Amino acid sequence: MKIVKLSMVLLLICAIVAGVLGGVNYITADKIAEQQAIKTAKAYAAVLESENYADVDFDKEGFPTIDNIAEADNGKGYVVMTSFSGAQGKITMAVGVDKELKCTGISITKHSETSGLGANAASAAEVGVNFRSQFVGEGSDIAITKAGGNIEIIAGATITTQAIADAVAAAITAVEAIL
Repeated sequence: MKIVKLSMVLLLICAIVAGVLGGVNYITADKIAEQQAIKTAKAYAAVLESENYADVDFDKEGFPTIDNIAEADNGKGYVVMTSFSGAQGKITMAVGVDKELKCTGISITKHSETSGLGANAASAAEVGVNFRSQFVGEGSDIAITKAGGNIEIIAGATITTQAIADAVAAAITAVEAIL
C-alpha cells in the first residue's frame, strides 16, 4: 500500500512539472523563434552584406549537411546554412560564398563543442575571430595545416577545425552546383 501511495505522489509531481514545462514552452515558443530569426539574420549579415536574401531551390541529394542556400539581393553571392557533426555534437554555421566561389566569411550560430577548445571557433575573442578570418578568400580546396593546407588548427580542436573546413568546402561546392 505504501508503494502505491508513493507512486501516486510521484505521478502527481511528474504531472505538475510536465504541465509547468509545457506552459513555459507554450509561452516562450514565439519569443525563442523570434530570437533565432534575429540570430540567423545577424549571421547572414556577418558573412555577406546585403539587405535581403531569397531562398534558392537546390538538390539536397549529395549535400546532406546543407540546410538552406539564400541568394543576396545585391548580387554579391550566397549564404549557405549548414549543420554538421563536430567533436562533441552538431554545429550550425552560415557560410558566405561570392560569385567567384570564394568564402566571404563564416558565422557559427549553434554548437556544443568543448569550452576552451572547439568552442573557441565560435568565440568573439581574438582566437575565434582569427580562426574564422582564415576562411575568407578560400575556395573549395580548403585544407587544414595538418593535411598540408593553410587553415591553422585551433589548439586541441583538430576534429572541430576539420569539420568546419569540410563544411565550408561543401558550402562552396553546393553553390557551384546551382550556378
